[in-house]
Amino acid sequence: MKGRRISVLIVSALVIVVVAAAISLTVGRSALASLFGSTDATSRPAESIASADLSGSGPGSLVSAVAMTDFDRTNIGRSLRSARVVYRSTSGDDGSVTEVSGTVFTPLGPAPVGGWPVVSFGHGTLGWEERCGPSLSPTLLGQETVVDGFAKRGYAVAMADYQGLGSPGIHPYSDAKTAGLNMIDAVRALRHTFPDVSDRWVALGGSQGGGAAWAANEQAGSYAPELKLLGAVGLSPAADVSGLVDKAVSGTLTQDQGPVLQGILFSLARLHPDLNLDDYRHGAATRYWDVLSSCGGPDVHDRTAAMKALGPDDFKPSTPQAADRLRDLLDRWALPQRPLTAPLYVEFGSDDTFIDPPWTLAAITRACALGGVVDWREDPGVGHGDVDWARGLAWLDDRFQGRPVSNECP
Repeated sequence: MKGRRISVLIVSALVIVVVAAAISLTVGRSALASLFGSTDATSRPAESIASADLSGSGPGSLVSAVAMTDFDRTNIGRSLRSARVVYRSTSGDDGSVTEVSGTVFTPLGPAPVGGWPVVSFGHGTLGWEERCGPSLSPTLLGQETVVDGFAKRGYAVAMADYQGLGSPGIHPYSDAKTAGLNMIDAVRALRHTFPDVSDRWVALGGSQGGGAAWAANEQAGSYAPELKLLGAVGLSPAADVSGLVDKAVSGTLTQDQGPVLQGILFSLARLHPDLNLDDYRHGAATRYWDVLSSCGGPDVHDRTAAMKALGPDDFKPSTPQAADRLRDLLDRWALPQRPLTAPLYVEFGSDDTFIDPPWTLAAITRACALGGVVDWREDPGVGHGDVDWARGLAWLDDRFQGRPVSNECP
């Protein structure tokens, strides 16, 4: 019964994260601040973590590991060992070395034999600018309850901000491979920060983080062979969103998909300066572009009105060539990209208005064709942020317990 109670606690926490992600797309960071606390980094000098090993230079090695003074003063913070880390990672686009920020945690008290097992948690969409990193917030933008839930269950937790969030760089929004590599390297950074952390780990995430967890599964075997990935859970995963292009052409984007495509275009234009945004934005999308791009400052107060003003053709590519260019860029990011390293659990809603369910089903089919072990469930009558996370969490538990895994692939 104790384990069941903790599962309920974690499920509730994860639902809060999904709601926080949805709120961030709707009303922006200032509203998140009023709900979850200030989003400004502490101005006090940060204390280095004494146990951190900064001697390495490869992926997952630490650039810095410092105490989170404001977080440590919260009720949850006082019950954990915690650090804000900056660590080296890899761009999924070109393989270049990057520096990524994040947060790492272990429970207090003595570790179990073999060290604390690890959950690398992938957060959902919180924005696409540097200031949108949860490690800059004393409440991790509302995700501290998820960390607390996992810690109470006996897990160490690594949470990447993702490239370009929380630290300098360009955030490649919807590039699951890059975010997945960041999640893997967050586990390495955790192990370099605190002692007694196991090499056994799982990846779990929702929405953007669900795609990242899936991608981490694909990359882990070759990218981090020293770590023992037991499985990954992708809940409402953003595995393949290239279908947004055809919906933009036909003017059938849902009210939720327009702002998602705006974030993708914002990122792609920064990554590819030759991409002409005016080939993709029209009407209210052009008029409110800066407001739609913001995750802080005065613009966020106008975000809800800007989203409501978007029309069905405001993200329609101007030419077939522009549509083909965008489709090609998103195809390069789509999952799967290679066979899975470990079993994968996917759960999504039949009424998801952010990621069309057929897109997720097609990605699962392709993963199966590559020889993967995939257990999946489509929740009838459920949307993007209200899937039943309890099954995924139980599946995660089973991986650490060594129980058999169901394979839904033919």
